[in-house]
Amino acid sequence: MRIDKFLSQLKFCSRNDVKDFLKTHEVILDGKRVVERSFEFNPEHQNMMIDHEVIFYANPIHLAVFKPKGYLSANKDKLHPCVIELIKSPYHRFDYAIAGRLDIDAEGLLILTTDGALAHQITHPKSHLPKTYEVIQDADFKHEKDLLKGVIIKDGKNELYQAKALDMMTNKNHVILKIDEGKFHQVKRMFQAVGYEVLELKRTHIGKLSLDDLKPGGYRQFRKEDLYD
Repeated sequence: MRIDKFLSQLKFCSRNDVKDFLKTHEVILDGKRVVERSFEFNPEHQNMMIDHEVIFYANPIHLAVFKPKGYLSANKDKLHPCVIELIKSPYHRFDYAIAGRLDIDAEGLLILTTDGALAHQITHPKSHLPKTYEVIQDADFKHEKDLLKGVIIKDGKNELYQAKALDMMTNKNHVILKIDEGKFHQVKRMFQAVGYEVLELKRTHIGKLSLDDLKPGGYRQFRKEDLYD
């Protein structure tokens, strides 16, 4: 990778400003200072230092994030804090696709990845990657058979489709629900279809990947293989 691409990709400067950046900052590779913007190196196998700090680089990066309530599943917003703001050094310099969005009033597991193809694979309905939710209702839940059979609800384009639970466990108004899609407001609309209001919603699993011991706002790196059986 060229050094100008590397520095701009990790948001140290724009490609137009690389020449000035190399003049004003000490960029060291293999003990030698880099001064030419066309310099090429392998960031996955060679350590770059900038102003005496070793620069972290990996490709791809997959992060499991515990999104707290009150955060948007977005990269930026003028009104609300976004999940991307939770990511600190050394992961904060990378551009992420968000896989498995959650409503602002929901919490739980979502995935940030620098691999756009993986993000698409996770979110596409045809992938049928199971997702598990803990749901608190406004009343004791007694319609398990209806959701296992399937209910007709609307998607984000206002088109009707059948949404079906793969598995369920119930304890009064506490329900653990597994589905293999995850369309627009799907879980809330499934419960609304049988007469319940969702008070709290928490996603605990995407595929095999789980929250484990993550706390709200926390995150950890994982491997693609951790998602699949």
